[in-house]
Amino acid sequence: MRKLSSLLFLLVLSVCIYAQQAKYVFYFIGDGMGVNQVQGTEIYRAELEEKMGISPLLFTQFPYSTVALTNSGTNRVTDSAAAGTALATGYKTKNSAIGILKDQQTPVNSVAVWAKNKGCRVGIATSVTVNHATPGAFYAHAAKRTLYHEIGKDLYKTGFDFYAGSDFRDVTDPDNPPAENLYTMADKNGYTIARGYKDYLKKSKKADKMIMLQTEEASNHEYASIPYAIDRKKGGLTLQDITRSAINFLSKDPSKGFFLMVEGGKIDWACHSNDAATVFHEIIDFDSAIKTAYEFYSQHPDETLIVVTADHETGGFVLGTGTYDLNLQVLKNQKVSENGFTRIVNEMRTKTNNQVSWEAIQQALKDNFGFWEKVELTEQQEARLKTVYDKSLKNQEMKQVSSEYAQDEPIASEAKRIINEIALVGWTSGGHSAGYVPVFAIGAGADLFQGRIDNTQIPIKIAQAAGYIQE
Repeated sequence: MRKLSSLLFLLVLSVCIYAQQAKYVFYFIGDGMGVNQVQGTEIYRAELEEKMGISPLLFTQFPYSTVALTNSGTNRVTDSAAAGTALATGYKTKNSAIGILKDQQTPVNSVAVWAKNKGCRVGIATSVTVNHATPGAFYAHAAKRTLYHEIGKDLYKTGFDFYAGSDFRDVTDPDNPPAENLYTMADKNGYTIARGYKDYLKKSKKADKMIMLQTEEASNHEYASIPYAIDRKKGGLTLQDITRSAINFLSKDPSKGFFLMVEGGKIDWACHSNDAATVFHEIIDFDSAIKTAYEFYSQHPDETLIVVTADHETGGFVLGTGTYDLNLQVLKNQKVSENGFTRIVNEMRTKTNNQVSWEAIQQALKDNFGFWEKVELTEQQEARLKTVYDKSLKNQEMKQVSSEYAQDEPIASEAKRIINEIALVGWTSGGHSAGYVPVFAIGAGADLFQGRIDNTQIPIKIAQAAGYIQE
């Protein structure tokens, strides 16, 4: 009898443990972060430590991992709007559509809305604008991702507790400028706007709902995103600051639990620019934000679920260009992003009235890429740099090199290409690819994330783990 009672107790205990729902859910999305971007970052870290193999990131050590398919409802290669919609709602849609089916009319709710309907507090955060494609997919319904003002208005209609990002895009309605703007709508809808981490700390205790943006000074410099990790100045807003603030704010009423989506949006931007060093720094920075969530998980391991994935791969990133080796450690000599070096050269143009000397460019390349001093160049590579200088900088106005999110100096683009060559990495495009994306999970319900899955299954599995009703 005692033996039977013990067996029954163990059975009930195992059922209770299995049925433990995730009260706190973290959903991290690395925009553009494919399998090779993740592995490349870990190899880069290992090379810096002078060891073979990898130096793992925190999130790659989560006990459950798999890969996900990413095609949209209309294209084998998705864009961020359709991928964001799939990750948010569990539905495929047309490229460029947000929060609606591919008929571009029927709205569908996201896992964040399901969480809110259950009574959870909800936060949506990103390193780019709050009304960009991926964050927008969790609260908005729009036929086109470029309807930024309308997407921003939906933020207030949905009414989550916490939003964060660099700023808003299209603060005023481009078709009706005198109309109410997205800033003035905040107060009318019960939101407090905080500018920067210090301002958040001052205002958060008394705020019922919060929108956290970077400082006005930072936005005047670049409103579309917070700076790349590789370009960050002391005191600049970080994705880790945003994540820490979101956890703090959403934990105001711990009885409710919470759902938090955090996007590492500039991984994608760096991949569009084919800037390997900047990609690695962005992923390391993304991992730092996840560490903040992991600290929370460590205090609530039976009630917390962390899921990390990506919306798609960007750039067709290749680790190895035919020599059966890698030289990623050389990328440590790159001190700024391609766009950061463009800013440096722009300043040189301004200071010299567009009379920038080759010697000045050489010094800037030494300082920011280590060329000639720490990174040996071939005669051909040096000649390429000089040719680009002659065509674009020698008493000439800049003719920009364009990528998805940047307009760069030709000399910056050439320097980036050369250091990539030396690192033995390659890129097949400046756009997205159909490659698998990784999925990592830890905590309550993490065992649901096994076997190859479609991206639409991820929010469904989160809902299953957390007990959200899909509606």
